Amino acid sequence: MPTVLVVEDNSDNMVLITRVLEKAGYQSVQADSGEAGVERFLEMVNMGQPPDFVIMDIQLPGISGLEATRKIRESGGNGTIPIIAVTSYALKGDRERAEQSGCTGYIEKPFNPVTLVDELRTIIEKRKK
Repeated sequence: MPTVLVVEDNSDNMVLITRVLEKAGYQSVQADSGEAGVERFLEMVNMGQPPDFVIMDIQLPGISGLEATRKIRESGGNGTIPIIAVTSYALKGDRERAEQSGCTGYIEKPFNPVTLVDELRTIIEKRKK
């Protein structure tokens, strides 16, 4: 079962994302801040069980999701793990900033649950090629 690290500070959004992932056959690991997301990611990697994906909210308490993404990418050897940025405050240039930070996907909230699952499946298919 693929594992997804979900970094989201809003508990309602966390529940929604987690339920959508579980119904689609994914296991989720949760973190509620950018710092906690980086820490959880590194723990998973060090245990030899890195996540298959990361879903990263951009607006987080403490360090932003973009900064957390940069820290994950700088941790070495983890450029192959997809990170999907999600945001409810989509501004012009956000997608580009997310990509520059190391994100491989971008979804605006509120999102259709099918959109999230489709994005994950698209990334899985690209990784298989």
